[in-house]
Amino acid sequence: MSESLEFMGLERATTGTLDAEQYQRKMQRRKEVQEQRLAGMTAEKGLVIVHTGNGKGKTTAALGMVLRSLGHGYRVAIVQFIKGAWEPAEKAAFSPWSMAADGRSPQLEFHAMGEGFTWETQDKERDTQMAQRAWKKALTFIQDPEFKLVLLDEVNVALKHGYLTVEQVLTGLEQKPEDGHVILTGRGAPAALCDRADLVTEMTLIKHPFKEQGVKAQPGIEY
Repeated sequence: MSESLEFMGLERATTGTLDAEQYQRKMQRRKEVQEQRLAGMTAEKGLVIVHTGNGKGKTTAALGMVLRSLGHGYRVAIVQFIKGAWEPAEKAAFSPWSMAADGRSPQLEFHAMGEGFTWETQDKERDTQMAQRAWKKALTFIQDPEFKLVLLDEVNVALKHGYLTVEQVLTGLEQKPEDGHVILTGRGAPAALCDRADLVTEMTLIKHPFKEQGVKAQPGIEY
């Protein structure tokens, strides 16, 4: 068997069926392929990232990116379009980065500017005003080269309900610096936004304790 045919056979085999020598050869080949791929990837650019879908984890995943950016020393802004009527726990957790120190601006700007779930507010005109207000604030961060990452939490929900227009958001995204990242979360992301984005992740709902077991939202998990 030639080396290439042997490798194809190893690739088809599950890791558990390989002996130690075959496993080592498989991993070595995989390492070489990965290194070749990485060697050809030299471009850097600011990304438009969309987290959407009916599954849980859209904001949580975005906050993980926020934490990474803060760890690198970057300035970050979070604007929450729905949350705001209560103090989200993540705001408390990120509070050390939200305080100015030694005369310098805070590393994190955190603005929860909504008034809660749309079925709680029941006032479309006011919801629209609040979303437009949040968008105006968000634009100041998107346009500012000092901010490496801007998270627009639940902005897709505002788009879905017509509080913002897709054109409005797409135009705003074109105003970001070349190396700036923007994350847009929330279910129901419009197709035009997904087309514009560089990275789109759809969270798929498979099981949920609220729907299937009657388990209410819990601190540390949902809020």
